[in-house]
Amino acid sequence: MSKSLPYSRKDVDYDNAKFRHRSFFKVITQTFLTSNRKRDCISCSTGKFLFLILIFGVVYVGLTHNPIPSRVVSRDQVFGIGKNEENNGSTNGVERLKKFWRRAPRLPPQLPPDTKRSNNGIDHVASPLDVKALWITRQQTVKEAFTHAWSGYKKYAMGYDELMPVSQKGIDGLGGLGATVVDALDTAMIMGIDEVVAEAGSWVEENLSERISNKGQVNLFETTIRVLGGLLSAYHLSGGEKGINVTHAGPKPAVYLETAKSLGDRLLTAFTSSPTPIPFSDVILHDSSAHPAPGGLSSTSEVSTLQLEFNYLSYVSGDQKYGLEAMKVMEHIKTLPKVEGLVPIYISPHSGEFSGENIRLGSRGDSYYEYLLKVWLQSGTSRDNNSTSYLYDMYKEAMNGVRHRLVQKSVPNELVFVGELPSGPNGGFSPKMDHLVCFLSGTLALGATKGLTKKQAMENNMLNFEDLENLKLAEDLAKTCFEMYSVTSTGLAPEIAYFRTKEFSEQGHEGGNTSSEYTNDIIIRPADRHNLLRPETVESLFVLYRITEDLKYREWGWQIFEAFEKYTKIDTGGYSSLDDVTIIPPPKRDKMETFFLGETLKYLYLLFGESSHIPLDKFVFNTEAHPIPINLKK
Repeated sequence: MSKSLPYSRKDVDYDNAKFRHRSFFKVITQTFLTSNRKRDCISCSTGKFLFLILIFGVVYVGLTHNPIPSRVVSRDQVFGIGKNEENNGSTNGVERLKKFWRRAPRLPPQLPPDTKRSNNGIDHVASPLDVKALWITRQQTVKEAFTHAWSGYKKYAMGYDELMPVSQKGIDGLGGLGATVVDALDTAMIMGIDEVVAEAGSWVEENLSERISNKGQVNLFETTIRVLGGLLSAYHLSGGEKGINVTHAGPKPAVYLETAKSLGDRLLTAFTSSPTPIPFSDVILHDSSAHPAPGGLSSTSEVSTLQLEFNYLSYVSGDQKYGLEAMKVMEHIKTLPKVEGLVPIYISPHSGEFSGENIRLGSRGDSYYEYLLKVWLQSGTSRDNNSTSYLYDMYKEAMNGVRHRLVQKSVPNELVFVGELPSGPNGGFSPKMDHLVCFLSGTLALGATKGLTKKQAMENNMLNFEDLENLKLAEDLAKTCFEMYSVTSTGLAPEIAYFRTKEFSEQGHEGGNTSSEYTNDIIIRPADRHNLLRPETVESLFVLYRITEDLKYREWGWQIFEAFEKYTKIDTGGYSSLDDVTIIPPPKRDKMETFFLGETLKYLYLLFGESSHIPLDKFVFNTEAHPIPINLKK
């Protein structure tokens, strides 16, 4: 008989049947059982006795040993649904045997990532109800912020366009139509603040028609997106034209519609007075006349950001003249030469041609690209065959142009940003990005999924490679826009930022937050350090959360809201824009823009709420955040 089994010592460490590592105990016993010492030991009585003591000792330790306090917590224990166990040494013997013979898992159980440590030291997982309650509470906090903003406006500036919260007075910077009242109206409806709806609605009913008839010069674009858009959204949300009727406060829906028609008739003069399809920029309300801006040019974004509102006015009024005039602008721009879909920021109402070569997605260029997509979405279900399909083609071409010509990465940390071509395609690239450009992130995401969640769009095979590429760019840009906030001392973004690249760098213009990872990537010049309470970043966070369902966008939005609360809130009522976000305390600019109530707080409220509230596949938001229903078909 051979003294050992016919395989090497190396093979003893493995269970050859399944080629699996064996325990150290098994290796030792196997060696012992196959050795001469085993036969010598077991052949004597003393050896047999000692061997039996060894076996019984192992069994005894296994049955009586208490687990150490730092044992892994089971899932049932984490959720608090396990049976109570006594902590003394006496335990049911059968249960002990079961535990002794039970095979240990290959890996220890892992706690869910949202596990929290309670005050009593026991780990637990925040339930879905707890998470929902958290966001309901945060949404309520935004609602309270809106009420505080409105209270300051109502107390010191009711009927004026804007509030100066530090000076405690109102100013008319938008033509004197009570722009804050109308901008805030549908926000109050969405939030369910009937008291504010009643106050704002009553003011509209009693004052706005008279002002429209008697006021002087207003800007076509600003008046359309804020006042006309606000009236039309209030009409729908109060139940007009099969609207969703979220409120029973305020006047009847017909009041909003008739006021919108009166305003629309006067604004229409900007189109009919122009020798080309490009409207004049300014309208004199009391005599229904219009004229170009000083210098004769109109902003490309302004003339192409009227169509959602005029199309919907035609739909609810039954008069097609509004939509027909507004859509002539888009049909005309379709025929003009472009640079990979990108267009200059000025256009002449006299010649109908673009003027200059400055290409950017910031001021005077931004919402042109937004409305290419949204006007197409507004037209509804048969998107591929309807008369607005050319707009979607223009949008896709423009986004390809953005990726090819305007997108770069900063150094050293590779933040993705959208720059400018101030001298056109043949000039130099400028790493300048307005806060306004942060709208693009939400627009790209909306264009990729058409308002559905990413999961739904993928299940329906709706996303092609280009859509996925745009969605990735949307998320990268959202990250950059958020870092424009977190890099500053106040946690609030500047109006304009520059990005350090291999070709461009400036020293001494950091944001003030030295703990930020991106303090060397973002340059903030002294003239650009103001914050106007703008909505573009939280707008994109709202859209991205709805589409990706990624909670980080909610968390980013909450951080931004907390910074607004900490540094812009005025105790006597209202919120103030800031002069410099890089120093603490930041000096106040003493103005609360209408879009803080109409857009910023509205998007934050919707970000923290249920996705079924004003769903993205049923509404498009105009560039002033007034929701307008899609599918305009009688």
